[in-house]
Amino acid sequence: MTKVFETISKRNHEQVIYCNDPSSGLKAIIAIHSTALGPALGGCRMYPYKNEEDALIDVLRLSKGMTYKASIANLNLGGGKSVIIADPKKDKSEVLLRSFGKFVNSLNGKYITAEDVGMSVHDMEYIRMETKHVTGIKRAMGGSGDPSILTALGVYIGMQAALKKKLNIISMKDLKVGVQGLGKVGYYLCNHLKDAGAEIYGYDIDKNKLNKAIEDFGLIPISNDELLSMDLDIFSPCALGAIINPTSIKTLKCSVIAGAANNQLEKESRDSKLLLKKGIMYVPDYVINAGGLMNVANELQGYNQEKARYQVEGIYYILMRIFDYAIANNISALEAANHLAERRISEFVRWNHKWMK
Repeated sequence: MTKVFETISKRNHEQVIYCNDPSSGLKAIIAIHSTALGPALGGCRMYPYKNEEDALIDVLRLSKGMTYKASIANLNLGGGKSVIIADPKKDKSEVLLRSFGKFVNSLNGKYITAEDVGMSVHDMEYIRMETKHVTGIKRAMGGSGDPSILTALGVYIGMQAALKKKLNIISMKDLKVGVQGLGKVGYYLCNHLKDAGAEIYGYDIDKNKLNKAIEDFGLIPISNDELLSMDLDIFSPCALGAIINPTSIKTLKCSVIAGAANNQLEKESRDSKLLLKKGIMYVPDYVINAGGLMNVANELQGYNQEKARYQVEGIYYILMRIFDYAIANNISALEAANHLAERRISEFVRWNHKWMK
């Protein structure tokens, strides 16, 4: 049995809210990790967790990641996340989503929600009926629409930065790129890779998604095991987390790991050091996939697509700063990103405290 307060304290969360509404069937958890830089923004994930303990661990882990993502992306936002314990294919309903919206609204803007796994732009519209503290709504409703488009662009730009720093390569023509996961982000990423002339290999458990990528981009299908052991210039995890671990690191034969999936490393400290020792450049996932957050964050001031794209293109320079810091301090890029994200938060807290005296 998880000791809730002990678990929350270990990760330094400000607030965790359990949402229970038997009339709609809602069982959800909202986790606010930090509001040091601003209101906590993070998506809502609907997933049929085996138990409440798994849901709590997931939402705590994801919300902390959002704090770091917002900080390193130079956004004036904190980190939060929410999970609805339900099967999106069977349990999703208007009343359940609107009930969740009421809980979000009760926080008075301390947490702002958005689309995540198991949720859609359409679902955000139901939540918006009960609260204004929601992003990722349709363009027609004044929102930014599907965030995966700019997430994919950010990943592609991050690949360019990594290739420049690691191999001093600018063009991706004829480079071998392996994409694991061909959902929305993986699909849009393949479009960029095709335009750049890359040789694309890929895998997805969903045959329909795989066949669409084959047809649209000339992707070469291979098994997941082959993807993890093939000679590649770039391996791009765009599906499950924890795919990088001591076992997979032994088989990897790539120069760069740069993908959209969250929490790609099974254990961050251990696996980032193993990759560094092996000479594989790991691009921190929460940095390279920050395009989606940048996109929805723009809604808070009135969405401007040109501004959002400009911010996403800045991921190149954010990563270059991280790589330079890592080299100067003889640490992994992930450690460098963490240091820089934490430094921005602590500096802002000290500055803010000074002006509040």
